[in-house]
Amino acid sequence: MNIDFSALPSPCYIVDERLLKKNLEILHSVQERTGCNILLAQKGFSMFSVYPLIGKYLKGVTSSSLFEAILGYEEMGKEVHIYAPAYIEEEFDEILKYCDHIVFNSFDQWNRFKDKVKNVHSKKIECGIRINPEYSEIETPIYNPCYKYSRLGVTLPNFRPEELGGIDGLHFHTMCEQNSDTLERTVKVVDEKFGEFIKKMKWLNLGGGHHITRPDYDIEALVRSILYFKEKYSIDIYLEPGEAIALNTGYLVATVLDIVDNGMKNAILDTSAACHMPDVLEMPYRPNIIDAGKPDEYKYTYRLGGLTCLAGDIIGDYSFKQTLKSGDKLVFCDMAHYTMVKNNMFNGVNLPSIALYSEKKGIKVIKQFGYEDYKSRLS
Repeated sequence: MNIDFSALPSPCYIVDERLLKKNLEILHSVQERTGCNILLAQKGFSMFSVYPLIGKYLKGVTSSSLFEAILGYEEMGKEVHIYAPAYIEEEFDEILKYCDHIVFNSFDQWNRFKDKVKNVHSKKIECGIRINPEYSEIETPIYNPCYKYSRLGVTLPNFRPEELGGIDGLHFHTMCEQNSDTLERTVKVVDEKFGEFIKKMKWLNLGGGHHITRPDYDIEALVRSILYFKEKYSIDIYLEPGEAIALNTGYLVATVLDIVDNGMKNAILDTSAACHMPDVLEMPYRPNIIDAGKPDEYKYTYRLGGLTCLAGDIIGDYSFKQTLKSGDKLVFCDMAHYTMVKNNMFNGVNLPSIALYSEKKGIKVIKQFGYEDYKSRLS
């Protein structure tokens, strides 16, 4: 059954539970085949209303902040991991309450907080160090954690093996929206540089950026990479993708508000690249639209723009088989990840509603926003 997008409020994010389950089944099969542990990276997808479903397939969550850790603890209730470039002193006692794994970005951070970790007697908190192998194939610098002068992770020249006492694992994150051939090449570099330290560890975390649920993804190569480390060092392996969980599972429904012709036709929508899909401006990223094509592919080409006063709030140029008019609905694809977690209320523009489609219940609007959401963030 197709989703009746016209029945939704506008703008609105909607996640198709059927597609989400399909992704989760793929990820679970990787766990079954390799014995690895896959976590949801909440920085990519934090729609906690589906955490109970995700928790049936994955081992838990990974977090980049105290608030993400609390959310994962409260809403999924499985393993809670955390990594941050630096921890805030005043928050660390709270982090200890909610987290099972804490990864430190430097040995100085580890030395600063290790006594606090050791003084927790109610549970065993496992600690790790993030390493930077100084190898990445990411072409966009803003997303490259191994870019020159990166603040993320410990490079080999700065590694302090004499300070590993109490460290249970190592963590590296070098990928973004990439296939497993990149991972295989990265594994060789990591093993060559840090293998002597990995063999002393209980676990190794391969980070995120693995596009495991993409149609062309080579799962066999991923399995080989995981088993390589597991068999060589007899350690547990963690992966923490964010996008792979929600990839191609969601949409953003928007409405045309007006058409402006200043040399080319501009369609102004009730959504915004700047507010509702920031990756369109940051990556940059061009989302597909159902029944639309590239410029001039179909008869009528429009530049789609948002309703903020930012001149560059442009989603892109698209062509359509019919002319656009006020009131027309447009459906943007692959809008589940890095949208809800990154959106904002610049210009006082309201946030899109959030909905879920399931086979049993059909469309369910889970959350709608209003003025109080805007005002509560200000003073």
